[in-house]
Amino acid sequence: MSALTTTDAPEHNPEPTPPTSESASASASANGKGAFTAAQLVAALPGAMRKLDPRQMWRNPVMFIVEIGAAYTTVLAIAEPFLGGAADSGGSSVPGSFTWGIALWLWLTVIFANLAEAVAEGRGKAQAESLRATRTSTTAARVTSYDAQGDPAATNAATAPVSSADLTLGDIVVAVAGDLIPGDGDIIWGIASVDESAITGESAPVIRESGGDRSAVTGGTRVLSDRIVIRITSKPGETFVDRMITLVEGASRQKTPNEIALNILLASLSIIFVVVALTLNPIAGYSDAAVSVPVLIALLVCLIPTTIGALLSAIGIAGMDRLVQRNVLAMSGRAVEAAGDVTTLLLDKTGTITYGNRRAAEFTALRGISLHTLIQAAAVSSLSDPTPEGKSIVDLAKEQGFTDSAAPTGEIVPFTAQTRMSGLDLADGSQIRKGAGSAVIAWIEQEQALGQGHPLPSSELDELEANIERISNAGGTPLVVATKAADGTGQILGVVYLKDIVKEGLRERFAELRSMGIRTVMITGDNPLTAKAIAAEAGVDDYLAEATPEDKLALIRKEQDGGNLVAMTGDGTNDAPALAQADVGVAMNTGTSAAKEAGNMVDLDSDPTKLIDIVRIGKQLLITRGALTTFSIANDVAKYFAIIPAMFAGVFPGLAMLNIMQLHSPASAILSAIIFNAIIIVVLIPLALRGVSYRALSASKILSRNILVYGLGGIVAPFIGIKLIDLVVSVIPGF
Repeated sequence: MSALTTTDAPEHNPEPTPPTSESASASASANGKGAFTAAQLVAALPGAMRKLDPRQMWRNPVMFIVEIGAAYTTVLAIAEPFLGGAADSGGSSVPGSFTWGIALWLWLTVIFANLAEAVAEGRGKAQAESLRATRTSTTAARVTSYDAQGDPAATNAATAPVSSADLTLGDIVVAVAGDLIPGDGDIIWGIASVDESAITGESAPVIRESGGDRSAVTGGTRVLSDRIVIRITSKPGETFVDRMITLVEGASRQKTPNEIALNILLASLSIIFVVVALTLNPIAGYSDAAVSVPVLIALLVCLIPTTIGALLSAIGIAGMDRLVQRNVLAMSGRAVEAAGDVTTLLLDKTGTITYGNRRAAEFTALRGISLHTLIQAAAVSSLSDPTPEGKSIVDLAKEQGFTDSAAPTGEIVPFTAQTRMSGLDLADGSQIRKGAGSAVIAWIEQEQALGQGHPLPSSELDELEANIERISNAGGTPLVVATKAADGTGQILGVVYLKDIVKEGLRERFAELRSMGIRTVMITGDNPLTAKAIAAEAGVDDYLAEATPEDKLALIRKEQDGGNLVAMTGDGTNDAPALAQADVGVAMNTGTSAAKEAGNMVDLDSDPTKLIDIVRIGKQLLITRGALTTFSIANDVAKYFAIIPAMFAGVFPGLAMLNIMQLHSPASAILSAIIFNAIIIVVLIPLALRGVSYRALSASKILSRNILVYGLGGIVAPFIGIKLIDLVVSVIPGF
């Protein structure tokens, strides 16, 4: 019952070697976090110019308005010599170069906005080129006929060389040492050491094997040892590398709901200010204070939120880019954004909170049972157990005198999430099981329910519970060993003590998450006592013990019904329902195809602890967007003090008191504001790409910090920047 409680190299494949980890690292350095150089700007400039196409610009309403204004001002600048001279502003004459100056900087404003997005996309395209090197067409040994028993894994199974591009979903291929794996798939037979550096950048080889949750392999990686049989699980052009290339190039990036909402808000504000600019001249005309069209366009551009409008798309692309740098493939921008809003984090105990390499440390036999009997039964049931725990039981048993030469054989019963047991059915009809205490007891009592067998003595159950409690309180995992005779009579032999070690530094990380308002829940198949001890040591808020796939799904739904957004990791087919239900489901790349299809993110490094970093990246994306929105709005407020007095000071002398920056002239003030409005976009591109520095703070503290730093900074920066630009503009003859 679950408990949720608080507190030899082949000749058929002579293909080129994929990029090494060094090249991958170089690529990562070139496109790494915070990398931003003048060379990137120059490389992105052609892309920025192509984006001037109105068919693309209309997707960004704010900058589309600026482009229309720039085009109209350019027409006016060309027509002015034929229409009687230059425009005027605020009753003062202005030089003929004024309109051209406004038009030039309006165009630069649009180009700079496109440049921000082009730089962000360019970083992704550089990564895509590196990934394409791993997508070289390889020759695969496709199984064409099986042996007499129909076994594709047999060494005499017939194979034929085919191009990896001709492989289809469900094909069976054989890969041996030295082969490049031709496509994404699951290992259905064998175990091998695989070099995944072409994908992950990690030079250390990893073990991939059939029959477990580390059976998935990725096309483009190389087999270093042994022989494996793979069932292809993806179509050509739909592998994870293909999808990753598409992602980092930005070709399939869709705007997230929050981004769409903010775009609507910015568009609404822009429309309001368009109306203000259109009605301003007729109203001002009653006081003979009419201003020129270029000045009105300059006012409009300074009023509308051009800064955030220019950087919004780049912020979203950069957020995706930061995930890719960490070898996380997000299926959509929505998932990245949802990671920033997560309030509940579900973490598997094994491999995430603990190292997962639980080892047998002690055999404890019940009274009346010889230690030799317990060791023999535990070892026999573990001989075919491929897990680290099973192997450790055999190792410990051998240290204590067990020999496998005379060990009985039988039908292997593998471990499943539903039964939470594994073991062996012997030829004489008897059975051996090892697993969770409650599962083993239920297995024995199942015969009693059928009117067979004998009930377990209460003293035996009490002794068992005492041993389980002792091991659990020490933070270990008790593994109960039992046998059942052919007549159905069951007997518990004793307990195996498995040690599990909590990873260092997790308590501090969970404390950070708690300060951000994120509740952490540890999920484990262990009994409640073990779960409680590990949870207390790790510092998680809640835990779910003896969890089945149904329990995980029920917990996620319960959290979501309470208004929480849930994130979790998984790698097995039994995790697929929960991954699909979670708002952020991170599947391990080594996991099953079902898990990867169910989740909305795939971690190519298969590191479950990366979920915490994904949440931080999501929050950094949201914080960066919020900070630059605050800066943009505050920035617009400050520019009013440069534009408005300059427009009407010649007609209404009283407005001169608003000229607190003491700008040189109305023309220089207006031009300086437009120049600053364009330059600030370029200045903020590195921040938009790198992201605002993230700190684990509550939402209210983050808001206060944004208002103080970016709100105040957005007000102060224009006063300083416009004044400095005005000093330069004022030396130009006529200004």
